[in-house]
Amino acid sequence: MTFRRVPSLATLGALGALVIAAALAGCSSPPSRFYTLSPTDDAARTAAAPGAGNAQWLIELAPVDVPPQVAKAQFVVQTDANQVSVLEQERWSSMPGDEIRRALSGDLTQQLGTIDVYGSPHPEGVPVYRVSVNVQRFESWPGSHALLDAVWSVRALDTQTVLTCRSVLNEKVGDGYDALVIGHRQAVEALSQSIASGVRALAAAPRVSVAANGAKAGARAKPAPSIACPQMAAAGG
Repeated sequence: MTFRRVPSLATLGALGALVIAAALAGCSSPPSRFYTLSPTDDAARTAAAPGAGNAQWLIELAPVDVPPQVAKAQFVVQTDANQVSVLEQERWSSMPGDEIRRALSGDLTQQLGTIDVYGSPHPEGVPVYRVSVNVQRFESWPGSHALLDAVWSVRALDTQTVLTCRSVLNEKVGDGYDALVIGHRQAVEALSQSIASGVRALAAAPRVSVAANGAKAGARAKPAPSIACPQMAAAGG
């Protein structure tokens, strides 16, 4: 008589678990890819900004608003004028509004030789310019273009003089999502150049303080200086 060894229930359970794990591994979704609008050398560029330690003015860049339909980690890409696709595997490293703000802050601090003091104490007697950006459109057209349409303002906190402008940046892009991110990065950089020009224009304008305007009761307040929005070079080549 020949006896066969019957696998124990524990052995069968372990084998079953291995089979299920192998099946799940074969069916798992591809890994996500993460993208950022901030160049990897932004920290070094900001630290090396000339005069940043003794700046003649400071900036406060407020959080950036973006349309709710693109305010998500996944890429939202246009398939036509009326339809978009949400890509689960192509993602921003942080929310789009945060990505835009971080890239803008790095660009502005370098171009203006200053620091961004939003949410931080800052010394008295140094002019501070508050920058607000409201993105109206943030469109991604793979293989075509990246569009950034933003209303932005710069306000001098000591005089309350404000400049409000609109910038529409349309950058051509090649195939692939890397090219699309580069297009958005170029649009943000062009936006920062316009905002930096606005800060310089306010800094060069005649200064009429809030205290001086209200020094005499009933006196006619001096009008705020009229400042034109900076001319923007055509984007997209």
